[in-house]
Amino acid sequence: MDTDKEVIGYVIPVFRASHEVVRGLTEAQEEDVTEEGINYVAMRNLFVREAREAMEVKVEKRTRTTHIRESAERMELGKTMEEWAEFRKKMNPDSLTHRPEFIVKPRGQTVWEGKTVKLHCTVAGWPKPRIAWYKNNVLIDAKAHPEKYAVESNYNMHSLEIKNCDFIDTAQYHVSALNVKGEVSSVATIVVKRFQEGKEAGPLDPKPHGFCAEHGVTFETTIIDKFEVAFGREGETLSLGCTVIVYPTVKKYQPEVVWYRNSVPLKPSKWVHTHWSGERATVTLVHLNKEDEGMYTLRVNTKSGFDTYSAYVFVRDADVEVEGVPVAPLDVRCHDANKDYVVVTWKQPAVEGSSSILGYYIDRCEVGTHHWAQCNDSPVKYARFPVTGLVEGRSYIFRVRALNKEGVSRPSRVSEAVVAMDPSDRARLRAGPSAPFTGMIKFTEEDPTVGVVPGEPCDVVVTEATKSYVVLAWKPPVQRGHEGVMYYIEKCISGTDIWQRVNTGMPVKSPRFALFDLAEGKSYSFRVRCCNSAGVGEASVSTGEITVGDKLELPSAPGNPVATRNTDTSVVVIWGASQVKHLVGYYIEYTVVGTDKWMPCNNKPVKQTRFVCHGLTTGTNCVFRVKAVNAAGYSQSSPDSDAVVVQAAISVPGKPTGVSLVEAVKDYMVLFWTAPASTGGADIRGYFVDYRTVKGDVVGKWHEMNHKALTTTSYKAENLKENVFYQFQVRAMNMAGVSKASLASAALECKEWTITVAGAPVGLHVLEVRDTSVVVLWEPPAFNGRTPVNGYYLDVKKASAGEEGWKAAHEKANKMKYMKVTGLKAGTSYVFRVRAQNLAGVGKPSAVLGPILAQTHPGTKEIYVDVDDDGVISMIFECSEMKEGSEFVWSKNYQTITDTSRLTIITEQGKSRAIFNSPSLEDLGIFSCVVTNTDGISSSYTLTEEGLKRLLDISHDHKFPVIPFKSEMAMDLLEKGRVRFWTQVEKCTSACQVEYIFNDVIITEGQKYTMNFDKSTGIIEMFMDSLEITDEGTFTFNLVDGKAKGTTSLVLIGDEFRELQKKSEFERAEWVRKQGPHFVEYLDFTVTPECNVLLKCKIGNVRPETEITWSKDSIEIAEDDEDAQKIERKDVDLTFNIGKWVIKQEKPKEKGKKPTAEDVPPPPRPKISKADAGIYEVFLRDDRGKDKSTFNLTDAGYQAVMNELFRVIANSSSEITVVSTEHGIILSSMVTYYNEELRVGWLQKDAKIAASERVKSGVTGEQLWLKINEPTEKDKGKYTMDIFDGKDGVKRVFDLTGKAWEEAFEEFQRLKAAAIAERNRARVVGGLPDVVAIQEGKSLNLTGNVWGEPVPEVSWTKNDRELVSDERYKLKFEHGKFASITIAAVTTTDSGKYALLVKNKYGTEAGEFTVSVYNPEEEENKEEKKG
Repeated sequence: MDTDKEVIGYVIPVFRASHEVVRGLTEAQEEDVTEEGINYVAMRNLFVREAREAMEVKVEKRTRTTHIRESAERMELGKTMEEWAEFRKKMNPDSLTHRPEFIVKPRGQTVWEGKTVKLHCTVAGWPKPRIAWYKNNVLIDAKAHPEKYAVESNYNMHSLEIKNCDFIDTAQYHVSALNVKGEVSSVATIVVKRFQEGKEAGPLDPKPHGFCAEHGVTFETTIIDKFEVAFGREGETLSLGCTVIVYPTVKKYQPEVVWYRNSVPLKPSKWVHTHWSGERATVTLVHLNKEDEGMYTLRVNTKSGFDTYSAYVFVRDADVEVEGVPVAPLDVRCHDANKDYVVVTWKQPAVEGSSSILGYYIDRCEVGTHHWAQCNDSPVKYARFPVTGLVEGRSYIFRVRALNKEGVSRPSRVSEAVVAMDPSDRARLRAGPSAPFTGMIKFTEEDPTVGVVPGEPCDVVVTEATKSYVVLAWKPPVQRGHEGVMYYIEKCISGTDIWQRVNTGMPVKSPRFALFDLAEGKSYSFRVRCCNSAGVGEASVSTGEITVGDKLELPSAPGNPVATRNTDTSVVVIWGASQVKHLVGYYIEYTVVGTDKWMPCNNKPVKQTRFVCHGLTTGTNCVFRVKAVNAAGYSQSSPDSDAVVVQAAISVPGKPTGVSLVEAVKDYMVLFWTAPASTGGADIRGYFVDYRTVKGDVVGKWHEMNHKALTTTSYKAENLKENVFYQFQVRAMNMAGVSKASLASAALECKEWTITVAGAPVGLHVLEVRDTSVVVLWEPPAFNGRTPVNGYYLDVKKASAGEEGWKAAHEKANKMKYMKVTGLKAGTSYVFRVRAQNLAGVGKPSAVLGPILAQTHPGTKEIYVDVDDDGVISMIFECSEMKEGSEFVWSKNYQTITDTSRLTIITEQGKSRAIFNSPSLEDLGIFSCVVTNTDGISSSYTLTEEGLKRLLDISHDHKFPVIPFKSEMAMDLLEKGRVRFWTQVEKCTSACQVEYIFNDVIITEGQKYTMNFDKSTGIIEMFMDSLEITDEGTFTFNLVDGKAKGTTSLVLIGDEFRELQKKSEFERAEWVRKQGPHFVEYLDFTVTPECNVLLKCKIGNVRPETEITWSKDSIEIAEDDEDAQKIERKDVDLTFNIGKWVIKQEKPKEKGKKPTAEDVPPPPRPKISKADAGIYEVFLRDDRGKDKSTFNLTDAGYQAVMNELFRVIANSSSEITVVSTEHGIILSSMVTYYNEELRVGWLQKDAKIAASERVKSGVTGEQLWLKINEPTEKDKGKYTMDIFDGKDGVKRVFDLTGKAWEEAFEEFQRLKAAAIAERNRARVVGGLPDVVAIQEGKSLNLTGNVWGEPVPEVSWTKNDRELVSDERYKLKFEHGKFASITIAAVTTTDSGKYALLVKNKYGTEAGEFTVSVYNPEEEENKEEKKG
């Protein structure tokens, strides 16, 4: 279409799918993240050229010259004619059909209640569109409600009139126009305002519920189980939810549930999941990111209105991998997407790390791949960057990383996918076809030899200019032909006339271009040229001089922040706005007074100048500051706010409850009410009572009864009229103001009561609310009845239960005005009531108290008892939630303590101490403490007689302290027989003193006694060189440490003293002995694993000249004795190997003389024998002294050695193995060594095996065996070998059953059969020579002895050929034993290899021999020739 709006040609797209599908794909890609973009190239392929195959096309051809001339004539028409023609075309029913279009859209209006409002619109389209009006997406039926709505449609002008507007008419009104070509709609908002003061309701504020005529009910919405302010961390999953109750319930009707973040509706995505179960609405935020931070609102729409609930969600940064690096940027978005270009923006993070952010890296990833490519080589400072070099038709996602001196942050959440394509193509795809097909296509035919050079671009401007880059934008030329155009960009440095082409390598396709690497501070001019296949067009008009630098300035510092108290964990911060363009938002930080660590309050910038900082610690003193941020960076931080303590702000109290009548007389009534649950953070200073008269259904005006505030929760209303009905309401007052009025009481008649039972108790309240218990308190009724009140009954029930759920908390009447209810279920709400009793009976129940949630308040502490160092007993209660005006109030048995003679109260900040002045039985009872101006923080402590006695004992110990001992006095014997008395105290000061006493006489350090007191360890010592007879008695240590004392004693008398004295003397003698050569370990024996018996000892303090002598039976073992070779010494270890085999030296042999029996070496001797028995001694001597050690290897000593030898042998035995032979089965075990005295027994099935010819046991070398000859089934079973080890014996067990038996028995049978076969097989046993030499002509006769059972078959072979008995070979086999061969006259031909073959069923054997026949004459001739 040309600029003159005349159609010069159409190209009709024939799309394989409907245009609605294409439009849906494109919109989804723009609004919701899609996995793949719509390929622009593919879209161009949709314009199919084979349209001729689908329909006939009439073609009118004109030349380009004719077309240009006609166009020039049309351009003379003015703009007014163009608009008029366009309007007439749309309004003319004879024109082409087209979809509806709004010429005039309805506009939103704001009106007062009771007024009439009218919405107008004008719609074009053919065929004529049908018009429908909607209210909040619900169709308006004007005919069904003519009193409310009126709809008109005249000459394409349409209107909706809303009469007598009410507040519920506030809504969004949609008008929809529909014909066969499509549908369009427009929306307008009507806001109906009320004539009342107060803040105007916002779009998400709850609206009053109105009547729904469609269902005939008024829907009332209640939101419960609301989510609170939530805190999450990046990467976590967070769910928010509320329970929604819509009353009444209408079948098949469900409300519309919508979630908002910062007043923007949330759409389900991979990050956001919403769910509505019919009762509970939830939204789940998967893999939290800082983009998810904000105010979350649940809106429930019904046909009677809507309700909302909101709470803030904070998202904390995930832990950084490297300390000091910045956190991830956020909110990455794509703008101004073109064929090969897109602008990426983001928001700076709240935390820069340990140093300022130097810049950002931008990464891109093509959708469908996992490869991320960095877009910029050097970091950019601005939070905005143009990305070039994209491939047309492909989809991309982007992410950003921040950089500071410490490193690079984690990447941000990825952006939504964006398609690199021309914006006009994207708009055309979204809009769909704009005209129907008429069957005629007009187009111009290009001259095949003449191309059209594109014109010059227009409106070239610089859209962005920073230190890092400059972005140019322009409009395509009007003259560009049918083919697409591309662009060259040129620059010129100020002061020169030289234009340089920037993109020399490749022209760009998009009318946007980013220039990098420009010199900061220099001025440049820019222009653009178009090009196509016909050539390069003229240059555009220059942009003028542009200086490279940041156009966008940093924000100014925000104004002074003001922090005010809000709740126990939040503070409201208000500040002055920053003066800056394109503000992104503000970050708020706080620090605790006394620290230098600033922490962020929000991780997503907010644009308001007021913010509620949540998640603070109650009682901390905090300072706040604010910084602004825009694309250029951060501002300077604002000045610090004044310090503010995190506490709940003071507000007016809540409404009193339970206004009731407790006594009535002729002209007055006594009223009672319950104090408000919320005091507003300050003490209730008083109450005001209002009254009004009631006559039937007519009520009067409210009047004040008291002008001065009441200090109690009861009031005597006087000067009333008898038999007149009154209603009463009460207001509470604190320092912040007066509360709203309570609910009016029931209509109460002023007449004298005549009842006999007591009235209802009043003043019910609770203290000490815990998970499983609560204390309920009350006041007696104002009216006692005929007799005084003598008890109370407390009832309890779950708040959710009906009236039948009431249960008595106790059986017998309670005379106290309080009671602790236990056995509650944590997290459950309960209600309570109390009834009073007198002699006439039980009265009516009190007003219901509650619901009370059984839950321990976070941070609640209990009263604890402390006894200080002076023995003073006190009760201590601490509270961390103290507010201004909060006080500790102590009570005994829940009556405020006014008598200070028993207790002294001391309060310091958040701690109160109640000190007992003189604790006694008078102090027994329940002591409680309440902190005023809090949410009922209280605790109690019950002091019992047993507890008091325990505390008095502790107090006495503190008043008269005793030094504690870790260990009482003990005694140790040291070297030389010295004696050490010692003890150790648990703790002491440097002033601690010790008195050393013996038999009540103080002793001091001197020649006999040595004392030592190490105060760092608490060890007290006293040393004596020896014990004498005069040292018998009592030793005592007396300690004094300030006012603390301690005593410890040790009594040494009688036998105990004498035994100790002997030990002391022995230790001294031992010390003397060890001054010379001595035995560290005396002579003893050991048996090695090899069963060698060794006598060993260890010596000490020896010198080279020390003499070491061994003897046996008092006979010294000389060096040349045989036993001397059994002695070995290694350092200080001496050993005597009793069983060592000594080889005698060989005597020189005489030639020709046979060796005698003495010269033959004897066999190895046993390890030990009775010949080795005797008394062995070792002597040590030198000039310093001597020592002796003896070992008696006789009788008991010898037996002990043998038992140990048996033990080693027994334990060295291996597991039993089984071996089969031709005779039977052998069970055996190997030992290291065998001694003849060792007892070995064999058992079968735990019964001893008797020796027999068939079953035998014995020893071969070191093998212990049991032979079972010719085994049978009876021999199966468990076999045990019992080896004596000097005590009980060592057993080795083998189970000869099952598979073990089968395998052993089969092997025995196989070997037995093989032995029989070997014995009976045929064989040649003798008689045949190996070689026979015989002279020619002689007779040869050979006989071989044969054996075999049965008798073998016999045959003879010559040279492996069997011989047959004939005249030449005489073969005989006689008596089954003798086989002979006879050759009468041998010749040389009889020479060869002969064999006698024997064979039977057990085997075959051959007896081979060689026969050599010679001629004597020939032999002589051979010798002559040789000679």
